[in-house]
Amino acid sequence: MDFILIVIEVALLIYFGMVSCYNFIFSFAGLTGKRIHFTVKNDQDRKRFLVLIPAYKEDDVIIEVAAEALNQSYDRNNYEVVVIADSLKKETLRRLELLGVGIHEVKFEHSTKVKALNSAMNALPRSYDYVVILDADNVMQNDFLLRSNQLHSKGLKAIQGRRAAKNKANSISYLDGLSEEINTNIICKGSTALGLSSALKGSGMSFSYSLFKELLGQMESIGGFDRELELRFLERGVKVKYAADLIVYDEKIQKIDAFENQRKRWISSQFFYLKKYLSQGLKSLFKGDLTYFNSSVLRNIQLPRLLNLGLQGILTSLVLLLSTPLSFFWVAFTFLHYLGTLLAIPFEYLNKKLIFAILSLPKVFVKMFLLLFKLKGANKKFIHTPHSS
Repeated sequence: MDFILIVIEVALLIYFGMVSCYNFIFSFAGLTGKRIHFTVKNDQDRKRFLVLIPAYKEDDVIIEVAAEALNQSYDRNNYEVVVIADSLKKETLRRLELLGVGIHEVKFEHSTKVKALNSAMNALPRSYDYVVILDADNVMQNDFLLRSNQLHSKGLKAIQGRRAAKNKANSISYLDGLSEEINTNIICKGSTALGLSSALKGSGMSFSYSLFKELLGQMESIGGFDRELELRFLERGVKVKYAADLIVYDEKIQKIDAFENQRKRWISSQFFYLKKYLSQGLKSLFKGDLTYFNSSVLRNIQLPRLLNLGLQGILTSLVLLLSTPLSFFWVAFTFLHYLGTLLAIPFEYLNKKLIFAILSLPKVFVKMFLLLFKLKGANKKFIHTPHSS
């Protein structure tokens, strides 16, 4: 019995040791890595952009988002905004037409983002140089296309921008925004600083139009299409670059039930793609391809950050209570993990709101832990997260 307990403790220590080292190294790299500097020239060649906004039952937000998308500092003749309208009301469609944005209507028995994007790109008659993907609640900073154009002119084919919080109204939206920033600093900014591929976040992304269209046309993803898309880019030798000054404002979840549904979708897709690409990821490791191994295995094998932090804290306290021989390593790894997380928190979040948000963590932790037992079939259907502001 003692031997079994020792094996279990060692196995858990190996996992949490890996998670702790990974997050500290990537967080530190994100903190110290160089930012991409922009020196936009007035005579810079302005390429043509297509801005695609998939909107599934997003009548409450899509009018504002579409209107904001037209307010770019980029030459209006060199970009087009197209809303992919899935189950929008007729009144919403009329208002979109008055704005002057393009509308591509779709209707599926089972809607997915990949189906909507593929339908639009196959139907649009005009050719473009680059394509930007937004969510129906995203608002681009007015120089988003200008900065994207400059980065693409440097030869970049896949770029992930920063998704900054549009709202921090309550503790849930505050935590959602904080979680996004921490993850971004580690798996996007940190990955780019280490010469690996940034994770894709599903929106606020800019791509080479022709390559994106080709790769997306090969996909049938239901949830987490951004995870698979990144791997397909890597298979073509293209790393995703993170640009912190390429900003879209993203609405954060305000209700715990919506937060739970969103995380259920994310966790399910994470484990789905871990299983799908595990063999290929391990092969890439033996070939010395650390970038593909990181994106396909190391990221996906980790539980969500809040669960890791909570479980590791609980287990470390238990180990100290029992005074096991490995107590020192548990304490050291836990300190490293918490320090790495602290380093990834932006200064703008270090205020009194953080204290109130922390008080809601136990409830959120329990919700997320229980989600691990509710994942069956979650990646076989589209789970919609509604927006309201």
